[in-house]
Amino acid sequence: MKKLLILFCIASTFYCGAQSNEKKDKEAIQKVLKKQRIAWSDNNIEKFMESYWKSDSLKFYGSHGITYGWENTLERYKKAYPTKDHTGKLSFKINDISKISEGAYYVMGEYHLKREVGNADGFFMIIFKKINGDWKIIADTSS
Repeated sequence: MKKLLILFCIASTFYCGAQSNEKKDKEAIQKVLKKQRIAWSDNNIEKFMESYWKSDSLKFYGSHGITYGWENTLERYKKAYPTKDHTGKLSFKINDISKISEGAYYVMGEYHLKREVGNADGFFMIIFKKINGDWKIIADTSS
């Protein structure tokens, strides 16, 4: 019985530690999304893009198909949102953050743009991966 109790205590410790790490991961991802929201609302697309993986393997999937690579995604954003009137003020509603595997999460949510050229709303699903200690978006689907 004593061995069973010790085993239970050890298992509980690992389980609680895993929950704590997952909570910290989700909080860190929320911070990245907040930085993105602020950068976008300041019409600073380059700063907004700092949250994306700076790689040719980055994928963005939108209404015009898949855009591959960080540079191409940056150019896509600049072309679609050329002025402050187009970027406007961004807000998110995060509906779910779920762990895929160690160091990877998906985030599902809604975005809302209040802007001079007409408001825009849509949804997104992004995949975050921890790369060199930082949470980066490696794939983004927005509509």
